[in-house]
Amino acid sequence: MNNSKSTDMITRRSVLKSGAIAFGSMVLPSSNFVMAATSNYGITGQIAPELQIDYWIDENGGPATFTLAEHEGKWVFLKCFQSWCPGCHSHGFPALKQISDALAGNPEIAFAGIQTVFEGRYTNTIDKVREIQLQYDLRMPMGHDPGPESGNPKTMVDYRTGGTPWMILINPDREVIFNDFGINVEKAIAFLVSQTS
Repeated sequence: MNNSKSTDMITRRSVLKSGAIAFGSMVLPSSNFVMAATSNYGITGQIAPELQIDYWIDENGGPATFTLAEHEGKWVFLKCFQSWCPGCHSHGFPALKQISDALAGNPEIAFAGIQTVFEGRYTNTIDKVREIQLQYDLRMPMGHDPGPESGNPKTMVDYRTGGTPWMILINPDREVIFNDFGINVEKAIAFLVSQTS
């Protein structure tokens, strides 16, 4: 990582910890659910690009597909991860688990996890996707986006993610309204319940 990217990442994490808040194109009071920082990352306010991932498993580990087109008119919550990512294990997966469990069975929202391998290609392997799914009891489709032999995975490029853990929320009009590292779980649940009830 070059120095400017490293400094930007440190600044972003500092701002996240300080409680700066944004949601879609609106800046909201700190009591709202999304914890984000202004930066060059993300595509908030833009139309979500279709996912270009060849490997998916369903909640039981069997072959599956997951596209935004399949979930047209629904809210879509995506979680990007790497199996070796400490932040994914400390807060990313627990947040995903809490939010997806709270909204389980709601036909107006779809969840998916995506391993976006931008480093550690020989550690963050395809078999880790099912291991993570089982470890956190994630009852959702999960994909593996290894990207090219050198360079970043397509999901990371299309959504301009800043690493992992990374959360993306897409509204029923297919607009990306959240695209960042951290999220306030309780406020996110309350918001999604209010939007899908």
